[in-house]
Amino acid sequence: MRNHVWLMVLLLLVSSMLVFASETPKYGGKVIYTMGTDAKTLLPPHINDSPSTQVVRHIFEGLVEYDSKMKIKPLLAEKWEISDDGLTYTFYLKKGVKFHDGSDFNAQAVKKTFDFIINGKLRRTSIYKERIKEVEVVDDYTVRFRLNATFGDFLNQLASSNAAILSPKAIEKYGNDYGEFGKNPVGTGPFVFVEWKPGERILLKANENYWNGRPYLDEIDFRVTPEDVTRALQIQSGDAHVSTRIPPVMYAALQKDPRVVVEKVPETRVIFLGINTIKKPLDDVRVRKALNYAIDKEKICKVVLQGMGFPLKSPVSEMLPGHYPVGAYPYDPKKAKELLKEAGFDEKNKLKLELATPKGRYLMDYQTALAVQGMLKEVGVEVDVRPMEWGEYVNYLFTGRENAKYDIYLLGWGDTLASNVIDRLFSSTNVPPLGENIGFYSNPKVDELIAKILREVNDEKRNEYLAEAQKIIMDDAAWVFLHNVQELILYRKGLKGLEWHPYEFLDLRKAWWDK
Repeated sequence: MRNHVWLMVLLLLVSSMLVFASETPKYGGKVIYTMGTDAKTLLPPHINDSPSTQVVRHIFEGLVEYDSKMKIKPLLAEKWEISDDGLTYTFYLKKGVKFHDGSDFNAQAVKKTFDFIINGKLRRTSIYKERIKEVEVVDDYTVRFRLNATFGDFLNQLASSNAAILSPKAIEKYGNDYGEFGKNPVGTGPFVFVEWKPGERILLKANENYWNGRPYLDEIDFRVTPEDVTRALQIQSGDAHVSTRIPPVMYAALQKDPRVVVEKVPETRVIFLGINTIKKPLDDVRVRKALNYAIDKEKICKVVLQGMGFPLKSPVSEMLPGHYPVGAYPYDPKKAKELLKEAGFDEKNKLKLELATPKGRYLMDYQTALAVQGMLKEVGVEVDVRPMEWGEYVNYLFTGRENAKYDIYLLGWGDTLASNVIDRLFSSTNVPPLGENIGFYSNPKVDELIAKILREVNDEKRNEYLAEAQKIIMDDAAWVFLHNVQELILYRKGLKGLEWHPYEFLDLRKAWWDK
């Protein structure tokens, strides 16, 4: 399966390159990108959701970035050197780059950004706080990072949108007022922020002074349309131009529509039911395993997703190096009932749970929740499905231990690193409100392995630790492991230069209209 998925990636890249090789891009025009959910914030180090990342990657830039093969390439840094002991990274920066507010990009701006990250209380910054000892300005265009310990994934972490370089003027102006900072983004990227009407749209315009040349598009208009079918109809009618998470049931009909292009693309996102492991009776591993055995993942992938997904064999996507195929929990309702009975639940004393879910954030998310509800009912578990708007949902989940009232919740995680998945979602110290271990999963052995994974620079050894961690997490039934999704992208014919990155980023930075 993994080889098959990677083949899809390569085919997509080849087709994209062929378009550029045979056609000359044109300037002008606007793209309306209709999304299922709004962004939460446009402050890069405070982002913990993909809709926000989708927008900020067009506004901000980091020292390095991922290409569409998920390989590191230079961006605001021209090159870098790593010391023999792996503790010092020296970056040589591009010259002549300006932030959208006119301030200069230089080593001082890099240091100011990371000092802001390290000293603040931002959501996605623990990895930088723990690993970076200091950031040193060598000269105006040379900056040096000194680490506390070896960190094999350091460059990868700098490629994250959380490590985007912020305007020094903006840091001075907004400081730790993250709310206002997140509404007034200032980066160095090809598009400049214009306005944000929450729940409706985010408008960007071309950066006329972009260091790498003005983008072809005049504007990108990100609009919020929660209903999957409505988004597809908007593309067909021309009211919008591009969207993702198109209902699979529409795929065949869309292929016949001469006005649009629909493409199946791979994604590293895994979908799971998170479990509040500190809440009774979900702290009982027998209950958690019962939930896993009770759900027919193959049926969900075949019927609900119409083949646009495959069951998880690990908490890590099969597309990521470091994935270890532990093996999916088989559908075994008899085993589920036995485990529930052992845990004290039967027809007279039924287990009752609330399943919180977004609606329109992930491919067929609400429909998946309803399917889960029906399957759990078959083994005697009563489930109340609670759909929520994305912003409200994120706030509901990212609360502290004392306020975590939820039982189980449908969530997705897309990434570029297996180590990120294990560290961010299963470290006992990486918990809300700033961390992502929303289920409060804790296993000392996994914590020990995470420490080894983060220190290790040898890929083979690190993969051994990753495999061991995945085995333990699966055996602990830390989640209900559902599926790895694939994606449907729909766009108007004539829109060229789109580039899909499997960690759920549709890149419009080089898009253009051929009309």
